Amino acid sequence: MTSRPTALITGASRGIGAAVAAALAPTHHLLLGGRDVEALKAVAAQLPSASPWPVELTDPDALAEATSAVDRLDVLVHSAGVATLGSLAETPVEVWRSTLEINVVAVAELTRHLLPALRAAGGQVVLINSGAGLNANPNWGAYAASKFALRAFADVLRAEEPALRVTSVYPGRTATDMQREIRESEGSAYSPNDYLTPETVAQAVAFALLAPADAHVNEINVRPRPR
Repeated sequence: MTSRPTALITGASRGIGAAVAAALAPTHHLLLGGRDVEALKAVAAQLPSASPWPVELTDPDALAEATSAVDRLDVLVHSAGVATLGSLAETPVEVWRSTLEINVVAVAELTRHLLPALRAAGGQVVLINSGAGLNANPNWGAYAASKFALRAFADVLRAEEPALRVTSVYPGRTATDMQREIRESEGSAYSPNDYLTPETVAQAVAFALLAPADAHVNEINVRPRPR
């Protein structure tokens, strides 16, 4: 057993999730959630106290089994997510279902299973949302709807579980593989220097987690600084 507080981070094999893991590594034992076991092992090997936590978040039985051994959890960071762009007229039902399943339903189910462990620790939940969770634009229908739903989920969780701290982080465009794919689907160039770095978003997460006990950081809105 470790004396460090424990943080579980989904989507930890790359992007914002991996950056959050690196930011919390000096102070926390990390459970690195994701699908790619080898990628999770590679991230864990670079950190002082981390273990891969591979699970398919959309598989209810696998999720129940994976969470059954977690009896105390100080931090839960929801970073896993997907984005598929397209007009409403061209977005098929499969995209709506998969987007909501991963971005919302899996978040709700993972949180539900871990609530006893979070309550035991008086823990904190951080949800990596998006600017699309505050403003919906053309061609972002399914993704924006999922992020608006994630915002509502955070608000309800905060109200229902007052002993927990619940933070929604709304990053602007961030230099990740997902952003590269989004820019390609938009027919635009991917210019990482124009975006936030994953490390910047991770520092926003760390700010919320390390806030003094009398503070509850409900929301953080982070945008790239104009260059």
